[in-house]
Amino acid sequence: MKFQSKYFVSILLAAAFLASWATPVYADPIISSIDPNLVFNDAPTTVTITGSGFESGAVVSLKNYGDLTTSFDGPNQLRAVVRPGLPAGSYTVVVTNPDATTFEYPNGLTVADTSPLPTPTSAPFDRPQMVIGSYEVNVQRVRSGDDFKLNIDFGNAGTVAAYNVQAVFTSADLIATKTGGVIFLGTIRAGDHNDATQPFIALDSIYGKSVVTTDVTLTYYDSAGTEYTDKFTLSIPVGGSNVPYPTATPTGVNTAQLVITSYGSTVDPLQPGEQFQLGLTVQNMGNTSAKNVTMIVGGGSSGDSSGTPQPGGVSGSGGEFTNFAPVNSSNIQSLGDLPAGGQLQVFQSLIVNVSTNPGAYPMKISFSYINNKGEVVNDDQVITLLVYSLPNVDVSFYRPPDPFFAGQPGALPIQIVSLGKRASVLGNMKIETTNGMVDPATTLVGSLDPGGYFTFDTTLIPDVAGPMELTVTIEYTDDFNQPRTITRKLQVTVEEAFVDPALDPSLDPSLGGGGGEFIPVEEETLLQKIWRGILGLLGLDSASPANSFPTEGPALEGEPLPMPANGGKGG
Repeated sequence: MKFQSKYFVSILLAAAFLASWATPVYADPIISSIDPNLVFNDAPTTVTITGSGFESGAVVSLKNYGDLTTSFDGPNQLRAVVRPGLPAGSYTVVVTNPDATTFEYPNGLTVADTSPLPTPTSAPFDRPQMVIGSYEVNVQRVRSGDDFKLNIDFGNAGTVAAYNVQAVFTSADLIATKTGGVIFLGTIRAGDHNDATQPFIALDSIYGKSVVTTDVTLTYYDSAGTEYTDKFTLSIPVGGSNVPYPTATPTGVNTAQLVITSYGSTVDPLQPGEQFQLGLTVQNMGNTSAKNVTMIVGGGSSGDSSGTPQPGGVSGSGGEFTNFAPVNSSNIQSLGDLPAGGQLQVFQSLIVNVSTNPGAYPMKISFSYINNKGEVVNDDQVITLLVYSLPNVDVSFYRPPDPFFAGQPGALPIQIVSLGKRASVLGNMKIETTNGMVDPATTLVGSLDPGGYFTFDTTLIPDVAGPMELTVTIEYTDDFNQPRTITRKLQVTVEEAFVDPALDPSLDPSLGGGGGEFIPVEEETLLQKIWRGILGLLGLDSASPANSFPTEGPALEGEPLPMPANGGKGG
């Protein structure tokens, strides 16, 4: 029986071992990286999650937001689509396997709003500004050989009058008649309009075209004699001919066109020496796909003007990198194929040169791709980045402040030190607190050279004892004339109020105080006065109880007084 039991136990242990060996053990998924880790919320973006332990059917989600459309590429890679409209902020990325095992990547994805284009500010001066309010021809559609008239409404949208206004018409398909192509409009006051008519003859070269153009160049002066020139291009519908020509077979235009619809920076505002990521939303506005798209930051191309690829591939070394230079990667990125109407987001790490002065800097970005005919096409774009040089200051005490007591004034020795590399012009500085009063609370700082300082001595009257926070606000105007503020916090400690013993008798030991309760002296009785007189005759201490506090004072009224045994005479 013992032999059978021993074998039975051995069989159970072997079965348990085999079961544990055969049962798969799933490791928790581990996220090592997310690329890109910054997206903009104006378009869908695909992010790649790299790690280990991913199972088929794993789902990527954003904590406290919801699941994302997930594609399983393998046990080490997942792809998820971040939908547009996601609120800006940092999100924790979560991977959940089918067996409910999860792993979180805190703050793994940052969502940012796209930066709007800078709003132009109004001009701080007066000038005339000629515009064309409307124009029309006196026929429905111009045909070759036709005489027609072009009626134009000229207006002055400026703030002062325009003098000696003259319009000159030029066109490759139209001949100006009667006026020689020049019309004198005279003086047009601010807000006024002047109508003019220019006759034309349409040439045979307009055949096969649907629209022809004519350029109108306006020259005029202001009251100071300053000359201004504006050029306008007007479109005129044409069609048909009075002369028979072979009918052309219409052909549709099939092409791709890549356009940057929005862009933004992860750092705002940009300053010299700042590293940032430039995010671009690129959309194919054409009607065919763009294949093998390459983005070149700073400008560049691939192939020659005929579309023939050249040895060496894409050239991006001729770009402008004086103010912005790529970091962590080159200025060339391969974006793959982009279908018609499709869009994607791309990112480029850049740094602002430390020698860059404040200003608005255009940046050229080129897209090189192959169209549906196999030709190499280069689309150039220009965006504008603003660089600021904001003041860098330290606000502190130029010496340790004296102790502060509740309800009592104390000196605040405040100092501003410029830590920047350029001179700064600062406006008013204001000091505020919620538990007291500062007087005076405002002063004008002015210009600070690099390393320079400004001191301000004011008075603080705290209300209560304990830690007190002071808020220092400095106003100034940035490089683009926009108001800004610098806010700093200062900490001081307020002690309990100190009371002079001369002002409070309960604190004077000579009056029975000593910091405790004040005990009034009782009125002296007649017997006590007689006793003091006897003591005086005997040459002993006869001071009044109001001026001395002996350890054992005289007996109170109603108690027997001690008398000398010899009747008061000296012994």
